[in-house]
Amino acid sequence: MKSGFVAIVGRPNAGKSTLLNQIVGQKVAIVTDKPQTTRNQIRGILTTPAGQLVFIDTPGMHKPQHRLGEYMLETALRAMQEVDLVLHLVDGAAPFGAGDQHLVDRLAAVTTPVVLGLNKTDLLAVDELARATAVFASKRSYAAVVPLAAAQGKNLDRLVECLFEFMPEGPQYYPTEMVTDQPEKFVVGELIRERVITLTREEIPHSIAVVIDELTLRTEELLYIRALIYVERDSQKGILIGRSGGMLKQIGQEARAGIEQLLGNKVYLDLWVKVKKDWREDGKQLRNLGYSL
Repeated sequence: MKSGFVAIVGRPNAGKSTLLNQIVGQKVAIVTDKPQTTRNQIRGILTTPAGQLVFIDTPGMHKPQHRLGEYMLETALRAMQEVDLVLHLVDGAAPFGAGDQHLVDRLAAVTTPVVLGLNKTDLLAVDELARATAVFASKRSYAAVVPLAAAQGKNLDRLVECLFEFMPEGPQYYPTEMVTDQPEKFVVGELIRERVITLTREEIPHSIAVVIDELTLRTEELLYIRALIYVERDSQKGILIGRSGGMLKQIGQEARAGIEQLLGNKVYLDLWVKVKKDWREDGKQLRNLGYSL
């Protein structure tokens, strides 16, 4: 039995959450086309006859613009120091830039093996793939390089085999059927935040936080969920509610469908929008909203 912890690190929109969901075979991390969607460490668990891999999806590496951004960066950096292996996931179709170099520099302090996952290779011709591989290989020494296309599930078996090669012998940390250790409230809150990010304008996604105020099984089949969506401005609250409540209704309908599919219960989703001015810059409010600074 081999087992260990793998931190998935990379720039925003490299496909880290998509990769995690594909590997464990279930949605455990929300996915949108907006950068910096992931804010916390999200754990996904894969158990096979070879052993168990515990993946830690981290926020995309970026230059912090506020206290929340600092928390996200610290979360990613801390994860790299607490695992058995680091999976550096990159968008193989994007040119190497300053952000990539910054992350490579950060990886210099990592003493555990680092595997390069070259993602989105379905968008590359053979010669383009060779060039992308050569560019990253010239920047640092990787324990292995695995080309893949996470969204299509391409070459993920090879990636898992590769990760197991570097894992030590160890115990099974979680039950075989378990794919995440995230609390139910956290997962529900993330599904709601995903729908807000997907459906609203550019100014809204990064200024919202979702707190599950109540999650109660009212009957054997009906789950009551009261969720508070926090924004930073009154104008953002208006956008989120929409004309005659239309936007909030659509968010609720789509989020409820995802929650019902995940939990296997009928759900009554009660959404409320509240303003917490500049909460991303306020350490006390960040801690109250679950971000441990």
